[in-house]
Amino acid sequence: MTRANYAADPAQSRGRLYEENREGSRGPRSEFQRDRDRIIHSIAFRRLKNKTQVFIAPDGDHYRTRLTHSLEVAQIGRVIARELGLDEDLTEALCLAHDIGHPPFGHAGEAALSAAMNHAGGFDHNAHTLRVLTRLESPYCDHPGLNLTWETLEGLAKHNGPITAPNWALAGVDADFPLALGDFPSLEAQVAAVADDIAYDNHDIDDGLRAGFLDVDELLSLDFVADLFRRIEARFPDAPRETQLRELTRSQIGLMVNDVLEQTRSRLRPGMTIADVRGSAHALVTFSPDMANRERRLKRFMYEKLYYHAEQIETAERAREVVAKLFAAYAQDNQLLPNPWQEALPPSEPHRTRHIADFVAGMTDFYAMQQCRKIFGHVPSGLSNV
Repeated sequence: MTRANYAADPAQSRGRLYEENREGSRGPRSEFQRDRDRIIHSIAFRRLKNKTQVFIAPDGDHYRTRLTHSLEVAQIGRVIARELGLDEDLTEALCLAHDIGHPPFGHAGEAALSAAMNHAGGFDHNAHTLRVLTRLESPYCDHPGLNLTWETLEGLAKHNGPITAPNWALAGVDADFPLALGDFPSLEAQVAAVADDIAYDNHDIDDGLRAGFLDVDELLSLDFVADLFRRIEARFPDAPRETQLRELTRSQIGLMVNDVLEQTRSRLRPGMTIADVRGSAHALVTFSPDMANRERRLKRFMYEKLYYHAEQIETAERAREVVAKLFAAYAQDNQLLPNPWQEALPPSEPHRTRHIADFVAGMTDFYAMQQCRKIFGHVPSGLSNV
């Protein structure tokens, strides 16, 4: 499909922080393809396979992790980007990298790190994504970080919209490579944000039903879900209930994607450029008002029935305790840190605390539990509830 005027163009990229001279040496790829591939090959991306999406350290193989979630976001994002004439490679890079900054145990781990770092500027997983990609993940001989393009860093920084008060981590990245934080990001970044919503709105339901935390009859109390499911039952009356529910997930995703495409096309003006997109007063890639209302109702349902389920809260508290105890142990005795992290430990605050947080945030769920057992002799019981 022809690239639209309002799409990001890799040939017109604002470049990378560090100049590179690798022309032709790594294959015929665009700048955004290179970004996507650097993300896929990074250690930080591989770690997502053992980081919590909804359920902490699940015993079953079929539950989603941050890695499988990111892959599903990328699939949805590419579909939308292709239909709108956007750059698919930039969209995919943003979708794949958007959760790289998550610490172990998801939001429970983030809450523990934020509290532990209160005196050092706090912790935010989105800002930490930028920190990982520009500072901590450094596989190259000639520069720190992955040296991603401005467009990729911009999209990761503000895919949820302009930022007026960046925390210390994002402010540090912006100081080195100004990302126009007060403007709206590219349409590719806006697609990544809505693809994330579509993916977890629906796939978390799938996992919640599989785990027994969600009840089908309660889910069908949402009229728009019930209407869709009745149509599926009528179309496939002999299919097993489990298969019908998986069809419900696919159908709901399709409805949301089509709604975003229709609504976004209605907002895009003929002749609009990417400069117009960034200068817009509002996001352009959105749900229609009706679908946005449905999506809010679905989220409320998920918070009530799944995310704030009593067992989920208890498990999250145990996970928060693990991260808090690990952080405190490393802060009290830096000899517990691996040698490379000991050697690089800054002598003064707040850099010392931030360095320890970088180490803890990079852990997978399993590594965090392993370190907890190593240091304290045990892991809190009931850390996994599925």
